[in-house]
Amino acid sequence: MTTNELPASAALRGDALALSYGRTRVVHDVSLRLTPGRVTALIGPNGSGKSTALRALARLHRIGGGTVQVGEGADARDVSTLSAKEFARTVAMLSQSRPHPSGIEVADVVAYGRHPHRGRFSGTTDADRAAIAHALALTGLSEMAHRAVDQLSGGELQRVWLATALAQDTGVLLLDEPTNHLDLRYQIETLDLVRDLADNHGTALGVVLHDLDHAASVADEIVLLHQGRVHASGLPADVLTGENLSLVYGLRIDTVVDAETGLVRVIPRGRHHERHRAVPASR
Repeated sequence: MTTNELPASAALRGDALALSYGRTRVVHDVSLRLTPGRVTALIGPNGSGKSTALRALARLHRIGGGTVQVGEGADARDVSTLSAKEFARTVAMLSQSRPHPSGIEVADVVAYGRHPHRGRFSGTTDADRAAIAHALALTGLSEMAHRAVDQLSGGELQRVWLATALAQDTGVLLLDEPTNHLDLRYQIETLDLVRDLADNHGTALGVVLHDLDHAASVADEIVLLHQGRVHASGLPADVLTGENLSLVYGLRIDTVVDAETGLVRVIPRGRHHERHRAVPASR
């Protein structure tokens, strides 16, 4: 197993998580650290437990064992001690399962993200309006602000929900397959936005990704899950090896380092891989 020493403090951390569906344990003794200004990508095949682990960090999945804490160092608190609003002012999550509202404008959906910052009887404040406008701009939705969401494509709706999470204005952001349903342009723009949030705003990000090249390009740290356990964690170059990936995904996978960018590239080898002999060999 490849490991890399993780920082002792974290904006959001799960320790020795044990998670189940009914009587079936699906995550075993998994520990995760999300630190300010860094992107942690969770990868692994379907059923490996990555989305379940992320949901547990977001208090959306019951924890059967272990702990989840928010905050850093001596100020860390168990998330079970926080009210729903307190937690939502710190942690936002874009999940895979989202409602499909109808008859509501894009800006009104994004405004839902401001709910944790409002008093019981308060209306929309200048701070709310600024946060909503900023989230719309970041996701390229400003010109769609007054369109009904039921008139949008799947990719456009995906960006609306991302904007809603951004409007929540939290220090921790959890994204479960944020590039799903997006065309190539918006996939790359979403990954750029993830990096901007980490680099320019100090956000701690946990991102579930299926595309391993996307993980290599955006992540500071990668956690590779296999059958509900951490198989490897650390720097992308240490985790994304042919040996690790071939074992976990059950097929031959080669990796190379791009000479121009220095990023790891992942090359799955299917039955017809001999047709692509021009691709460099695995490192």
